[in-house]
Amino acid sequence: MNASVSTSLAPRALYQEVAERLRQLIFARELEPGSWIDEQKLAGALGVSRTPLREALKVLAVEGLVTMKVRRGAYVTEMSRDDVAQIYHLLALLESDAAGAVARGASDAQIAQLQALHERLEASVGQRDAFFAANEQFHMALLEAAGNRWAAQIVTDLRKMMKLNRHHSLFRQGRLAESLAEPRAIARAIAPRDAPAAARLMGEHFANGLAAASESASATAPRRKRAVPVG
Repeated sequence: MNASVSTSLAPRALYQEVAERLRQLIFARELEPGSWIDEQKLAGALGVSRTPLREALKVLAVEGLVTMKVRRGAYVTEMSRDDVAQIYHLLALLESDAAGAVARGASDAQIAQLQALHERLEASVGQRDAFFAANEQFHMALLEAAGNRWAAQIVTDLRKMMKLNRHHSLFRQGRLAESLAEPRAIARAIAPRDAPAAARLMGEHFANGLAAASESASATAPRRKRAVPVG
């Protein structure tokens, strides 16, 4: 019986492993948003058959990272401005609620953990990859401390989608400094258990992030010819 269980789980483990590898390729922009996924070439590069690759693509399609087009195959999902705005809106609602819940009811140990994660965020400001990782750890730890696993699951999926955004708000000049000050203010509101302030500051954090992402998108969009030059 044990051997039977082990055998039945092997294909599942393989396609999940392939799915995780594809996520990393997408997040690293080795598979660009909007690009067609060459299944045969990719399967060869990963050293797997096309069956686990196709199963992995189905997983990513459910997550939203991949878009399946009839008779055209799989494409890496490309985020529109509306997509970005809608995701920021949902993240603001869910994480503002979580910040308030943490300030009201989290244990002292959970609040201390959030403070420690914020200190790690402050310390990693000069290392972009480490900063992104610490920033995500802070937000996810806050969701965990809030105790709503459904909200945490939704936020996890939404944050995967945000990694597809070409115009990430933290890329804008000056936004990195703002993104340090804002979580600092949130952490300072949570420590004395000021729930209204924590929720408000988290909402402002996402509103500022969306504004920065929109500015970055506008700055890099193809420019049309103007009748009158703008100085």
